[in-house]
Amino acid sequence: MNSFYSEEELRAIGFQSIGQSVLISRKASIYAPEKMSIGSHVRVDDFCILSGHIQLGSYIHIAAYTALYGGSEGIYICDFANLSSRVSVYSVSDDYSGDSMTSPMIPDAYKHVHSAPVFIGRHVIIGSTSVVLPGCRLNEGSAFGAFSLIKNDTEAWSINTGIPCRKVKDRSQALLNLEAQFLREQE
Repeated sequence: MNSFYSEEELRAIGFQSIGQSVLISRKASIYAPEKMSIGSHVRVDDFCILSGHIQLGSYIHIAAYTALYGGSEGIYICDFANLSSRVSVYSVSDDYSGDSMTSPMIPDAYKHVHSAPVFIGRHVIIGSTSVVLPGCRLNEGSAFGAFSLIKNDTEAWSINTGIPCRKVKDRSQALLNLEAQFLREQE
């Protein structure tokens, strides 16, 4: 048995929009699909969480146990981006300073929630168990090693790692030639 939703089942979920050749595991959890747009050739694996405003481009892979918390500000992922397993992306976060309460079970009047959109550019790759905090812009081609804490904008075509992450070197742009060849062959 196929563990991915059929095209008919995906349409019935009620996404804002959905492209062609989309594979979403039946074991993924989807909250507020009416706030989600999904491009073509996207795969979302087992035990992923998609919640809130999310916009996915095309040719994207979201590996097992990854969570996207889009809230009202949103997470925007461009074409050819890849999120490895156990990545967490937050466009909303509680205040941990002790100056306010936390928890979705507490009324907003007692909390201070930080919300800001997250932008993940084309050809970005995020390694396993990394965390992306609200307001980050991961520019085209930036790559992140496993266990990276991403809390600031990053340079295009850079390789980053660490807690918090920092640039360690430039990333090759040779894959842009491969992209062009791939897209020509798809026509």
